[in-house]
Amino acid sequence: MSIQTARLEMRPYQDEDFEFLCSLFSDPEVVRFIGDGKTRDRDGAMQFLYWIYRSYKTDPKLGLRVLVRKKDLKLVGHAGLVPQTINGAEELEIGYWIAREHWGQGYATEAAKALKEYGSHKLGKERFVSLIQPENVGSRKVAERIGLALEEEIVLGGREVCVYSNARGKEYGISNT
Repeated sequence: MSIQTARLEMRPYQDEDFEFLCSLFSDPEVVRFIGDGKTRDRDGAMQFLYWIYRSYKTDPKLGLRVLVRKKDLKLVGHAGLVPQTINGAEELEIGYWIAREHWGQGYATEAAKALKEYGSHKLGKERFVSLIQPENVGSRKVAERIGLALEEEIVLGGREVCVYSNARGKEYGISNT
């Protein structure tokens, strides 16, 4: 699956993208609000890449995709639709990470909006969530720009997380599965 926007192509990870993934994981500012907030070494990045590859085998329409800037083919981040279990319910998360040198250029919003549209129109999903740590103001703004609102705050993996959603489906008992 490849998704196109005005400035970006979102394509599946390939082995040759490993160094870029390592650069994301080695930047403390990029991973500050991801998981436990700690950087990962090459082995940790490799384990994450294998997790991405396994997610493609589970459902090739989902998973994290590399964000490639069309004008110069520069890798600027990754984003994707990622299955999550929240309070026992299966959800579809719109997730995004942008390399620090590309922050503030609208790439996260552009990618997240395209993923929401793809999920709605191509996959027939109505409800989407984004899981964002409370201090991550930038990601919270991205979620709001694409029409998600704070639904609740939960503890997930030992960390406080804001669950942003478009809420459609939840109030009607509709699930993503």
